[in-house]
Amino acid sequence: MAEYLTLSLDTGSETGDVKIKLRPDLAPGHVERIKELAGEGFYDGVIFHRVIDGFMAQGGCPDGTGMGGSKKPDLKAEFNAEPHVRGVCSMARASNPNSANSQFFIVFDDATFLDNQYTVWGQVEDGMELVDALPKGEPPRSPGKIVKASVSEG
Repeated sequence: MAEYLTLSLDTGSETGDVKIKLRPDLAPGHVERIKELAGEGFYDGVIFHRVIDGFMAQGGCPDGTGMGGSKKPDLKAEFNAEPHVRGVCSMARASNPNSANSQFFIVFDDATFLDNQYTVWGQVEDGMELVDALPKGEPPRSPGKIVKASVSEG
């Protein structure tokens, strides 16, 4: 049975759910971290602080600056062959490949230049129109946010 991360989003103009199929077959450690953080309420109220039209939407920073993460240790990279195409969810990181922690991004369009450099851990299956509707900017003037993140089977 597949597991899903549901992000209840508020884009500022609309609200709704984004359903992401988790891919432990690609990145078991990263999926476990996402599930832990969602279960602890870590992502609830967190904004999308970097949203680049035609590229990706990044969130998961508790202070909204793109510089923070959870108090958990950074993760060892689990780079995989899954291509960065529309709807793919991948972990953000600093220049160190083993620095992913809580920040992630969702790709708007094909970004295969990121392949094998960032850890893919999921795929949006429903609600991509809400990701598309997130306010753009680095940071956006009025950023969209995750109201609630939850994990379920389905």
